[in-house]
Amino acid sequence: MARIRSFVAVELAPSVAARAGKLIDELRVSAAQVNWVKTQQMHLTLKFLGDVQDTETPDICRVVADVAKKFEPFEITCRGAGAFPTAEHPRTLWIGIEDGAEELCALQAALENALKDELGFPKEARRFQPHLTIGRVKHEPPSARGELTDLVVKHANFDADLSVIDEVVVLASFLGRSGPNYEALGRADLGI
Repeated sequence: MARIRSFVAVELAPSVAARAGKLIDELRVSAAQVNWVKTQQMHLTLKFLGDVQDTETPDICRVVADVAKKFEPFEITCRGAGAFPTAEHPRTLWIGIEDGAEELCALQAALENALKDELGFPKEARRFQPHLTIGRVKHEPPSARGELTDLVVKHANFDADLSVIDEVVVLASFLGRSGPNYEALGRADLGI
């Protein structure tokens, strides 16, 4: 049986991806080596599932659809640049979620609980923090320490626009030479 690297996510408005691309251009001037997320592949991950049997995907899609219909569509505001674990020690670069963060957290918790209860997927140990990942830092040369931090702090109020969340997607991730490629395994509308 084939195994598929999978996760559950929401996709964002094209305007958010376009503005995120502009922020990446601003941060790219740093000497840090960063794997930047391609704008056409930007999404907000709700639950990473890992490698699952291809025969499990129909059940995963069913559980996700059952949860999705319990939520009405909502808007999120994508605003602010930051980094995990901290801006001073950046490993993951992100754009934050302002308005709509509570709704995203509620949707994520409902998905996580249903996937655990019905299919046995383990819950995340870390608390969910809604964010849009835009890059992963591979290396920051000692000579450039603080440069990326300064750029992130400079864009702490970056406005990446609004996005309507009206669908949840189960995605497969296939690693290629130019990075991951995503394919939708299933889509579930909110509130239907």
